[in-house]
Amino acid sequence: MDSTNPDPELAKDFSPLIKIYKDGRVERLISTETVPLSFDPETNVECKDTLYSPEHNLCVRLYLPKNTHQNQKLPILVYFRGGGFCVGTVFAPINHNYLNILVSEANIIAVSVDYRNAPEHPLPAAFNDSWSALKWVASHFNQKGPEDWLNCYADFQRVFFSGDSAGGNIAHQMAIKHGHEEKLEGLNLTGLILCHPFFWGEKPIPGESKEEWQRNWIEGLWKVVNPTTGGLDDDPWINPAYNPNLDRLGCERVQVFVSEKDPLRERGWFYCLKLRESGWRGDMEVIDYKGEEHVFHLENLTSQNSVSLRRKIVQFINR
Repeated sequence: MDSTNPDPELAKDFSPLIKIYKDGRVERLISTETVPLSFDPETNVECKDTLYSPEHNLCVRLYLPKNTHQNQKLPILVYFRGGGFCVGTVFAPINHNYLNILVSEANIIAVSVDYRNAPEHPLPAAFNDSWSALKWVASHFNQKGPEDWLNCYADFQRVFFSGDSAGGNIAHQMAIKHGHEEKLEGLNLTGLILCHPFFWGEKPIPGESKEEWQRNWIEGLWKVVNPTTGGLDDDPWINPAYNPNLDRLGCERVQVFVSEKDPLRERGWFYCLKLRESGWRGDMEVIDYKGEEHVFHLENLTSQNSVSLRRKIVQFINR
């Protein structure tokens, strides 16, 4: 955040994500483009948009391999997009193109969940929306839900939650809620896949950046998306290490991806350490990519490491 901001009308600058003006206007700087529904001939994947929350006009975008046979059951990947809780949509190319490829490579059905963005809709809006979407998904377990693709093709005994950055945070929170607060009937959460999850804290942990500008940027953004926070070290929504129910994670397998040049890297490792120390007894896998930035696998889908990352996800799902 630039304290020498030359624009007197600008209240807060969180470039390259958003700018917030004194009159309340929000300018989103990335992920503003959208991709319409289409069949992708390169991956042989088709998609459709379905309303899951009429109250808030929110959709999920579903992805299905076109050669799926009738009544063939596929693992379900419920995907939560990133964007710092304040930018993005499931219709953005960065999410859509990634899921087309992953669905084809893993032979799964994917449900990409849209949710309301802060600051217009501060947390817990994104968490509440995501949980509503999961309940909508789970309503199909007896093959009597409103969406035929889920009724016909979804295997509710093989369900995975996944997300990138803020979406990784959401995926974790949903797994905790499923394991501790409110079980999703008919849904077996097999695994959790977190790519560069957005976790943080006020006190630096070993190896983490101590650059004041960087820490102020991250902490300032969190206070915008969650203005009721009492402090990052005491807030389990951003610092799951302090969640007393961490051991109640509602799955038995976790896969976490971190990257050398990502400011959130150490938090990913710290999350895994604290999850193990909590008493959670599941299987955990951490993959650390050297020389890579935050969400590199979305920015360049064809790079060697992006292909490697997807391959590891495919192996995790289908093992």
